[in-house]
Amino acid sequence: MQGGSSGIVYGGLKYQARCIADVRADAGSTTFLAGTLSLKEENEVHLIRLSPAESELVCDGLFYHPNEIWDLKSCPFDHRVFSTVYTSGESYGASVWKIPELYGQSNSPQLEKLFALDDHMGKIRCVLWWPLGKHDKLISIDDRNIFLWNIDASNKSAKVISQGSADMLPNLRGGAWDPHNHNSVATITDSSLHCWDLRFMKKSNAIEHAHFRDVDYNPKKQHIIATAEDEFGICLWDLRMLKHPLKNLPGHSHWTWTVRHNPEHDQLILSAGTDSTVNLWFAKVGTDESGPESPSGSPTREQEPLLNSYTDYEDSIYGIAWSSHDPSLFASLSYDGRVVLESVKPYLQRK
Repeated sequence: MQGGSSGIVYGGLKYQARCIADVRADAGSTTFLAGTLSLKEENEVHLIRLSPAESELVCDGLFYHPNEIWDLKSCPFDHRVFSTVYTSGESYGASVWKIPELYGQSNSPQLEKLFALDDHMGKIRCVLWWPLGKHDKLISIDDRNIFLWNIDASNKSAKVISQGSADMLPNLRGGAWDPHNHNSVATITDSSLHCWDLRFMKKSNAIEHAHFRDVDYNPKKQHIIATAEDEFGICLWDLRMLKHPLKNLPGHSHWTWTVRHNPEHDQLILSAGTDSTVNLWFAKVGTDESGPESPSGSPTREQEPLLNSYTDYEDSIYGIAWSSHDPSLFASLSYDGRVVLESVKPYLQRK
C-alpha cells in the first residue's frame, strides 16, 4: 500500500538533521528531542511536544548545541537528561546534558553539561542507555571499541568500568542494548553483527557478510532482532539460529538506514532510508517457530504485509521514533529538518 503523509508537521528545525528520540521518561505527553547537523551554524536541540488537543507539534524548548549532532538519545528515567555524539571538524565527542527548568520559556537558557565521555580515542558512533527504567550504566561505542561506564548524574560523574576491543573487525558503526538482558549488547559493522557479554567484554554469536546500518531488539520477545541492511531492506533474526534470517522484508528502493520495533505492539515495525520513505510493517515472528530455513535450506522469502508507505518527503530519512506515551504514534525526521508525526491507529484496528 502506498500513501503520502497525513500527519502533523513540525517546521521549527532551521538546519539539516539526522537525530530524533522519544522522551520515554515523560509519562504525561508525547514528546521528542531532535538535534540539527549544520556545518557552519550553531546547532540546536528542539524539545517537541504534541499539543493537548493533539492538533499540532509545539516547541517546548530550544537549546543551542556547540557542534553537529550525529547521535541523540533521551535518558529513559529522567526526561530532562539526554546524550549526544557530536563532531567539530576532525574531532569527535560525546556528552550527557541536562535540560534546565523552563518556567514557560521557549527561548531557553543553556543546556547543562553533566559530564563528557572523553576516554575515546577514535570516532565515536553512539551512546546507548539501557531502555528499561533506571540503570547506573551507560555504553558508548567508537569505531574500534565499546566502553561501559558507571554514571552518577547527581554528582556529574562518569567512570569507565570496562572496555572491549573490536580487534580485527571492520569499523563499528552502532549498536543496541538488549532490553531483556542488561549484560548483552549487539554491535554492527558494515559486514557483521556481534553480540557482546558486558560482564567479560567478549564477543559471542555473530552474523557475518551483510551490510548493516541499524539494529533493534524486539521489546517483547527474547532473542529476536531486526536489522536494516542495504541489500535486503529489513531482516528479522533469531539470535539462537543465525544461519539465515527468519524473515526478509525487502521494501525500500535504496539504502535502509534505520529500523524500530513498536514498544508495545512488537509485530509493528518501522523502517526508513535514503529513498525518502517510511515503511510500516506487520511482521509476526514467534520464538517457537520451526526455524528460519525453507526445505531447500535457503532463507524464507515470504512477503510480509506492508501496511503503509509514507512517501511525502523530499529528502532522506535517518531518524524515526515511536512514542512510548502513545505507541500508536511515531515521528520521522528527514534530512531537510522536517519532523512529521503519524498515527497508525487504523492499522492497529485492522490487525
